[in-house]
Amino acid sequence: MQGKENEKEVEKTAGATDEAEEAKKAEEPAEKAAEPEKSAEPEKPAEPDWKALYAITLADFDNYKKRAARDREDTYRFAEIDILRDVLPTVDNLKLALDSAKDKADDPFVKGVQLAYDSLLASLKEHGAEPFDSVGKALDTERMEAIATLPNEEVEEGLVSIESKRGWMLKDRVLRVAQVVVSSGKAKEA
Repeated sequence: MQGKENEKEVEKTAGATDEAEEAKKAEEPAEKAAEPEKSAEPEKPAEPDWKALYAITLADFDNYKKRAARDREDTYRFAEIDILRDVLPTVDNLKLALDSAKDKADDPFVKGVQLAYDSLLASLKEHGAEPFDSVGKALDTERMEAIATLPNEEVEEGLVSIESKRGWMLKDRVLRVAQVVVSSGKAKEA
């Protein structure tokens, strides 16, 4: 009898197992339906917005053309900057020679130096180079270099009292900064 009872229990257990498996199989299709189907084809990337890319490329190229034109114009406008800088010490030396020969203004040699100085200044002006005055003006660090401060009775504190080397502009750029002495005001008594 025991054999029959054991067989019945095995059948019950086997039946329960079969029912559990069937329930699982019934649930699987519901889960599969909830998941999106995966196709064998790889997903294609989104097509780029050609109009936007064209607009960006066109704007970049336009900016490049403007920058190249500006660089070319600056190169042309300021091509002579190096040679003009090389000529300025000669102008300074001619000016020093004329200043030291003020008492000999009638001397033909001094007149010749004056002519050379004047024609050199005229040539520099034709090329857009002009000196600027700094005496009596406030120190402008873009155009002037302070080399000393000295007391001066006639010039207010902070203003340029002496110009030791003249400053020059080429069109709208500083060709050479002026070297100046700045007044520290009235001398303090000890």
